[in-house]
Amino acid sequence: MDQPINSDFLRYQAQTSPYPLGMQVAYAKGSYIYDQNQKPYLDFVAGVSACALGHQHPRVNDAIKKQLDSYSHVMVYGEYAQGPAVQYCKLLASLLPSPLDKVYLVNSGTEACEGALKLARRVTGRKQLISCYNAYHGNTMGAMSVMGFEERKTPFLPLLEDVDFITFNNEADIQKITTQTAGIILESIQGGAGFIQPENNFLRKVRERCDEVGALLILDEIQPGFGRTGKLFGFEHFGIVPDIIIVGKGMGGGMPVGAFIASEAHMDLLSHSPKLGHITTFGGHPVIAAACLATLQEITETQLMQQALEKEQLFRSLLKHPLITEIRGRGLMLAAMTPSAEITDKAILACQDRGLILFWLLFEGKAIRITPPLTISESEIEEGCRILLEVLDEMVDR
Repeated sequence: MDQPINSDFLRYQAQTSPYPLGMQVAYAKGSYIYDQNQKPYLDFVAGVSACALGHQHPRVNDAIKKQLDSYSHVMVYGEYAQGPAVQYCKLLASLLPSPLDKVYLVNSGTEACEGALKLARRVTGRKQLISCYNAYHGNTMGAMSVMGFEERKTPFLPLLEDVDFITFNNEADIQKITTQTAGIILESIQGGAGFIQPENNFLRKVRERCDEVGALLILDEIQPGFGRTGKLFGFEHFGIVPDIIIVGKGMGGGMPVGAFIASEAHMDLLSHSPKLGHITTFGGHPVIAAACLATLQEITETQLMQQALEKEQLFRSLLKHPLITEIRGRGLMLAAMTPSAEITDKAILACQDRGLILFWLLFEGKAIRITPPLTISESEIEEGCRILLEVLDEMVDR
């Protein structure tokens, strides 16, 4: 990269916040990102959980290059049988419990959410949707309607009508699910709220209530999915099977992708009355599907999921400090909590200056996101934790 590009970045590329980090990326490999000065940054964020196998994983890269030599986009989703997408859907379905056996490939997690909400209404014939306070399922209008954070929604009102909210882990709120409810959408582990896990069989009790009243249970696996919590999907820790799951982020090895998955009987309802109940031009893109297939094979054919739990314990053993009040999460979906958002802000920015990439969570200002690639080594974990602890030490000494 010959010339600095930050001025053009700010001028011509739409921004998501007033203060982007602005690192100029030259290349990335393994657990590291390198800037235009060839400075390495140890990546403890993995593209916000998207780069499950790190950067430039050879199996994923080889699959992409091989598919590019055959064909790229040829037809709108669902019309032509394209090998990478078919193989991927078949493998993914084989790894899921019954009746989750049909996959609709889309372009992102938020589109997967849109499809799942539509499917819940189509299956039940009902309108009401229920979500959780501090939930995040994407940022399109439907997904934003089930976002439990009013401050971010207000400028874009009105959104979908007939959406109600409950508090995650509040058993009494489960009674809000009634015979008027089409579906309840929950994260198997709440992400933006602070990596909060279900307690006291909360998900099982929601499942039982949905069965009682005929509502569908939609579980958002966009962050916990694809091995990050030590199992292929987060819900597998909690002894339940949802009616629909939505996935994205880590499924593509860094490529943009999402999917919603349900039973064949439910999913086929989108094909008629009306036909084209959900349609997407680039969903199932063969190059991206090839990357997804390689990623899923690598995760399931190696020890990466088991190692995620071992690496979690290493993080927990190392990250002991007066300014770390607790470590939340499971596997390599972790959040180091500090006493204040101010401390978190300073720590994240100081660590980037020293070559360690950390990040924030959407709704919990005290959380330091730690979601490295599943492939991160123990020595890299030790190095990153050393940098974070040094930064926190200096903050105590001031």
